Amino acid sequence: MSEQSVSKVKLPPVEQIGIVVKDVDEAVEYCSSTFGWGPFQVQEVEMEGFTYRGQTGKCRLKMAFSRCGPIEIELIEVLEGETPHTEFLRQKGEGLHHLRFRVSDFDGMMATLAGEGICPVFHQKFADIASFAYLDTDSIGGVIFELFQLNQLGKGEK
Repeated sequence: MSEQSVSKVKLPPVEQIGIVVKDVDEAVEYCSSTFGWGPFQVQEVEMEGFTYRGQTGKCRLKMAFSRCGPIEIELIEVLEGETPHTEFLRQKGEGLHHLRFRVSDFDGMMATLAGEGICPVFHQKFADIASFAYLDTDSIGGVIFELFQLNQLGKGEK
């Protein structure tokens, strides 16, 4: 039996599963009729000023959100722009993209992860509202981990 090292990073429970799809409306219909998930909240968002693989970018996404017990399901369709989702779709097709973990000390967790050689590939801070980062974790297990912090001003919002 091999000796396991002690983890320096302690992640909270998974709070969201992100799934990349080609067509959000089609995926919502399928998930609702086949699995009974829903209702879904569908929205289009424009993002700009994020960093993706070292470059500042902008994109337009269509997303659908629903609950499945304590887990939020997020369906993601890229309408415009280059994101980790478009990269994923090209390389792997539709499927499970990321697991999101809500953290209370985003900057501290990012510093700890950097010390372990884990860097963000897609990240942004939204003033005093929220911060997120997709981490370079998919080389083992094929899934990106997302860290998310909702700050004081954003606690009443989803």
